[in-house]
Amino acid sequence: MEPTREGALVDLLDLILAKGVILHADIIISVAEIPLVGISLRAAIAGMKTMIEYGIMEEWDAKIRSRAAKKALCTRAAPALSENMS
Repeated sequence: MEPTREGALVDLLDLILAKGVILHADIIISVAEIPLVGISLRAAIAGMKTMIEYGIMEEWDAKIRSRAAKKALCTRAAPALSENMS
């Protein structure tokens, strides 16, 4: 029986979204031992629920939810306004 790896990627993605991953990398690109480009990378990868639990995206999440709520109110209010004008 041959082992399968079909679920491996799905399992890895599920784990990353549930637990999260922090990437921190400093990269320097050099030619002839002369540094030309420096890259400093810091990234957090996780599902929104995990990010909010760790307090990483709270402000952004609140802002997006507020915008969505205002848009929903405007969408619901628009038909009522057009009916009243008729």
